[in-house]
Amino acid sequence: MKKQFYLLGALCLTFVFASCGGGEGDEAGEEKTEEQKCFYTLNQESYELKFVAYKTTEKKPVGGSFNEVTWTAGESERMEGAITSIEFEINTSSVETNDEGRNLKIAEHFFGTINTPTIFGSVKSIDKDAGKAIVTIKMNGISFDVEGDFAMSEENFDFKADIDVQKWNGVIGIDALNAVCEDLHKGDDGVSVLWQNVDIAFSGSLNKDCE
Repeated sequence: MKKQFYLLGALCLTFVFASCGGGEGDEAGEEKTEEQKCFYTLNQESYELKFVAYKTTEKKPVGGSFNEVTWTAGESERMEGAITSIEFEINTSSVETNDEGRNLKIAEHFFGTINTPTIFGSVKSIDKDAGKAIVTIKMNGISFDVEGDFAMSEENFDFKADIDVQKWNGVIGIDALNAVCEDLHKGDDGVSVLWQNVDIAFSGSLNKDCE
């Protein structure tokens, strides 16, 4: 009877250990996978900022950019986070319209009149679903939030908006520039006009580094 009892007990223990799994053996066979972590940073070489001003009653466009723009941004695990950390500084004396004489007049008579050697900007917020973003622009000592169209795909994005320089008390600069360029701003009707609304746009891409 004792032998039968010991044999039955041994069989029960064997069943218990088998049903509970192989312990360390199973853990060794499991493959542990870690989620890849990626970070987005600013691609300094990709950034471009442009503007379009308008002259004559018919609103003839005059495009331009700036040769000296400093971009900064932080690092983020999300593309949106990297974009909303973007800040920029524009040296207004570096204005470029492919006309040296016009460049000097814009720098002296527009930006000089409103005492703006530097324009500061920063991305305040983005809503990629709505296709909108808000950028804060500071010139003439005044900061104003500008809402514009925003698009983002993969690591690229662009922003476009129409601004009214009156919000930065810039009409005196418009008048001063129009005064020295009066004949150049005349259309077929003979009226000299320089519009206070300007289109602005900037675009760029981010570097994506994964660990």
